[in-house]
Amino acid sequence: MIHATAICIHNCGVLLAGKSGSGKSDLALRLLDRGARLICDDYVEIAEINDAPVLRPAPNIAGKIEVRGLGILPMYMVDSAPLRLYVDLEMEAQRHPDLWPTQSLRGFLVPKMNIAAFEASAPIKIEMALDILIRDAVFPQKIARE
Repeated sequence: MIHATAICIHNCGVLLAGKSGSGKSDLALRLLDRGARLICDDYVEIAEINDAPVLRPAPNIAGKIEVRGLGILPMYMVDSAPLRLYVDLEMEAQRHPDLWPTQSLRGFLVPKMNIAAFEASAPIKIEMALDILIRDAVFPQKIARE
């Protein structure tokens, strides 16, 4: 399990990572409003299936999302999606980043981007990044074991 929120865009898993209050659920809500689907909010399971990382909901909180000011609400969800992008909400976004930095995660190097969750453009930036990853066929790479 990892403390993060996972959403699915174009059948690709996106992991929104950051500490409590960093905007994970808020950003997920804005992405859901744009057509994304929830995998899980707050804690996410990462499994390895066919040599690829896959995001799955934590069983005890599946189908729920925390909406500050309203509480924990039921939400339509998907059972899983292959992880394609790690979004770090704690690191400041670089003006001209190298494409693609990676995040080591459960034996994989996952393409990573840093954004400020509460910027109005954050959902669009994530969608654009995912479109580039898909276009350029960039996938998480399994870390070789020595």
